[in-house]
Amino acid sequence: MCGGKGTRLDFDGEKPLFPVDGEPMVDRVLAALADSRVDRVSAVVSPHAPETAAHVDCPTVETPGEGYVADLQHALADERVGRPVLTVAADLPLLDAEAVDGVLDAHESGSLTVATPTFLKSALGVSVDTTFVHEGEELAPAGVNVVGDGPDRTAVRDDARLAVNVNRREDAEVAERLLH
Repeated sequence: MCGGKGTRLDFDGEKPLFPVDGEPMVDRVLAALADSRVDRVSAVVSPHAPETAAHVDCPTVETPGEGYVADLQHALADERVGRPVLTVAADLPLLDAEAVDGVLDAHESGSLTVATPTFLKSALGVSVDTTFVHEGEELAPAGVNVVGDGPDRTAVRDDARLAVNVNRREDAEVAERLLH
């Protein structure tokens, strides 16, 4: 998923192209996917990210740019997208193949929502924009999920690679510190 504007980043470019430690975030995510067991990758883009669409070296799925959930639903309706499908946000610059494969290992059937404890995000010093409570624990969506047919399950991962979504400059500073 790489169709965001990145307005909270105060960046003159498109969010997926925001550099973390000198490399666009989308490139870091695509590298993690390429090194993982994922066998096919498509970039979900919107009219808000034409430079990202031109930048990525994989097939693209065009969406209207109405927001993450609406664009995800639009992409899932595309006949080229099968089920189950791993969805990954382009703002996870710490993501690596091991973390991706761990999510794939956790998927048994149906859909899998991956979340991190909000206390981890706070301890790392990154923003917490969306939360939900699962089994009495406050969690934040990780930006990595498996969408399938059948019941939804939640996997909680206490993992900085999944907890650092770059939405603000301060989040990028944390990501760069953790990369070193």
